[in-house]
Amino acid sequence: MLFSGPEQPHLCGTKENATMKIRFIFGAAFAAVAITTATPAVAHGGGETVTPRFQQMIPNIPGKSLKALIVDYTPGGASAPHIHAKSAFIFGYVLSGEIESQVNDGPRRVYRAGESFYETPGSRHSISRNASKTRPARLLAVFVVDTDDKELTTPIK
Repeated sequence: MLFSGPEQPHLCGTKENATMKIRFIFGAAFAAVAITTATPAVAHGGGETVTPRFQQMIPNIPGKSLKALIVDYTPGGASAPHIHAKSAFIFGYVLSGEIESQVNDGPRRVYRAGESFYETPGSRHSISRNASKTRPARLLAVFVVDTDDKELTTPIK
């Protein structure tokens, strides 16, 4: 399964234009992760470490940037509940292990290595954690976001 979620309208005009832009964005993200040198990681204290891997303005979509992050979860580790930037379209791809996720009022889902999902702008992420208490998990998160947005997530209080 490449994507899961409701059908979205095409914001790029034709379906072909949308497909080309999506392929460009995700191709660039995967290439960036493969070739980028290590960037300082940020530990958030809940058993996750977030490492920025790539950031680039998208030349054919004015005002938008592509940002790729690696999220490493320790066994049993979790992200604090959070809201994503109001402009952020997010593609998540599980690189290893299993990630349990719940977005907005949707069902809890477990995504395994090789599976992917997407989230729409302003999504509320109440659960994002390693589904295993014994093995680590790793997630690639690719954001298409307004270039001026500095914070990709805001904790829910």
